[in-house]
Amino acid sequence: MLSDSIVFGAGGFIGRSLVAELLRGGHRVAAAVRGSGDGLTAWLDGQGIDRTALTVVRADITAPGLGLPEDGLSGIRDVYNTAARFAFGITAAEARAVNVTGAVHVVSWAAGLPKLRRVVHISGYRMAAAADGRPPDYRRQGAYEASKQEGDTAVRERARELGVPLSIANPSTVIGPGQYLGLAEVVSGLWQGRLRALPGGPGIFLPVVTLDHFVRFLAALPQDPGSAGRTYWVLDDSTPELPALVGLLAAHMGVRPPRRSIPVGLLRRLPRAITRADPETLSFLSADRYDTAAARALSAAHGLSMAPVQAALRQWADDLVATRFGRSARSRGPYGFHSVAGTRTWVTGERRRPGYVLLHGLLLSADAWAGTADHLDAPVLAPDLPGFGRSGAGEASLDDWLGDLLRPVETRPVLVAHSLACGPALRCAAARPDRFAALVLVAPAFLQRPSAASLRSPLAVPLLRAASAARLARSLGLPEGPGPDALALDLRRAGTSRRVVAAVRDAHRQRAELRRVLRELRMPVDIVVGSADPLAEPVETPVTVIEAAGHCPQLTHPAAVARLLTSCRDRAAAR
Repeated sequence: MLSDSIVFGAGGFIGRSLVAELLRGGHRVAAAVRGSGDGLTAWLDGQGIDRTALTVVRADITAPGLGLPEDGLSGIRDVYNTAARFAFGITAAEARAVNVTGAVHVVSWAAGLPKLRRVVHISGYRMAAAADGRPPDYRRQGAYEASKQEGDTAVRERARELGVPLSIANPSTVIGPGQYLGLAEVVSGLWQGRLRALPGGPGIFLPVVTLDHFVRFLAALPQDPGSAGRTYWVLDDSTPELPALVGLLAAHMGVRPPRRSIPVGLLRRLPRAITRADPETLSFLSADRYDTAAARALSAAHGLSMAPVQAALRQWADDLVATRFGRSARSRGPYGFHSVAGTRTWVTGERRRPGYVLLHGLLLSADAWAGTADHLDAPVLAPDLPGFGRSGAGEASLDDWLGDLLRPVETRPVLVAHSLACGPALRCAAARPDRFAALVLVAPAFLQRPSAASLRSPLAVPLLRAASAARLARSLGLPEGPGPDALALDLRRAGTSRRVVAAVRDAHRQRAELRRVLRELRMPVDIVVGSADPLAEPVETPVTVIEAAGHCPQLTHPAAVARLLTSCRDRAAAR
């Protein structure tokens, strides 16, 4: 199949989204990747993109000729180079191989295409600071920025020599799902509670542009004859200055923003062990502004507009936190931060018409229900409890928080709680039995062996904070993997381990009271436990034992738990 467009670096953050945009626009696309391309095709399938017009080809832009096949690409009109070595701390040779030599190779190869319309090359918005004609300084700037500056000059010169129609796009930080570098590291420090001071202080401008807008802009460039030979700064001029940007994200995520700032000059002199900042990132801490008039005019001519930047930043923060900054799997279904009882709460799933409300126990998060939710027959609402998982801490009690969480719910869902969450769920059901179809308590802590005294001691706080993923997996009876890794990351957030110990103490004091509430409850309730973690208190309530399961059957036996929940819902519907 003849292709009309080729994208180099097609497996990368920008490249794969550009491939998707071109395919949606009716183009026949050759996706040039170094490996098999399986990751790209899987990602496109996950986005629901029709791959009928896609051809995946192997390429190595660091080699002359790019290692491409000689046949099948003669119909290419538009060449996009999104390949780049984007990392800090790499050597000059590593950076130049892709960002300079590889970029020139792409232009040289494109010059031989009989139907060439345009080559689109991506540089960066800091090219404006390098436009004074001075050669790049690898020692001062670092390998990444210096190589991008050198590559920008080399690509322009090679295009002039060969008569290649060239357009250059200089984007700022491109934000969207999958972007975990640069500004994302500042957001990570903020969310983890490690951003003690703001780098650079007032006036610092770190502009952003959304991934969706940028790839639409790239796709439009070859369609505009007047864009040949021009350079475009693609960024959102209304991006808040860094202090306001960090404040916006802190409020959205429910964390405290830093109250102090450190001037760039001082950051350069302080040891990296203190600043925790890569020296190469410091040149981006600037108050410079950029000429975006040409990009805005082209966008308007093609009907392109940017999403409101504050909403885009909040959505990006949700995307970052959903994957714990690239370290865990993305949450399923809708997700994001909501205000619940004055607490910034991480909520996944259906907020208004859920069939099930799923509450996790200590050390876990809403992710613990993902496998079970896959087997259920109705939408779920699964939040992270306040102060745990990805949710912020608040002043409201768990009972008040749960009441506010359920306020928008228009259905009578099955209320399902695990371990610690069984207490507030039980009290909520007792207060409003008409709100729920049924109540299911999974491994209710108040009916099992009391927690160890050591876990209720303040001495447990540093131990929990330092707990490895492997140790957490053993304590919960789980296999090692992404799940325990995410739990370890959550426990290292500021204050989380302290809140865990406090919650264990509170739960221990409530054991007798909760048993009384259960005895007096006037609504359908089921209890589910694992055979390796049985009840220690006698109850009259029906109990289902899942063989070979421990304290977290929803994680180790999700299908079995889902069948039980479905059965509860069916019985409630029959009633």
